Amino acid sequence: MTQLFIILAQSVTGAVITIVALLLVAALIGYLTAWFYAKSVYTPVIKGLEQDKANLQNEVAGLKNDVTRLTGEVNELKDNIKKLEAEYAANLAEKDKELNDLRSRLKE
Repeated sequence: MTQLFIILAQSVTGAVITIVALLLVAALIGYLTAWFYAKSVYTPVIKGLEQDKANLQNEVAGLKNDVTRLTGEVNELKDNIKKLEAEYAANLAEKDKELNDLRSRLKE
């Protein structure tokens, strides 16, 4: 076995195999190091973003309630406008009738 290792160490194929193996180990170490670093750096950032998301969802729910309330108020005001328009039309008709009565009296 030792002689086989010595022969492999002295040949070009053995050197290529050793270099490839060392590169694979270095790549694995680099990948794991980057993963642990990213996990340690971005975990607090992600938790902060999740908290912001929860706060924004609460704000959206509040705004939806405000929209519903304001829509009700708008509908109520529209109803009031219709009532006032009806009263105005009735008052205008009454004034037109009085005006026509006065004109008819003047003609007499």
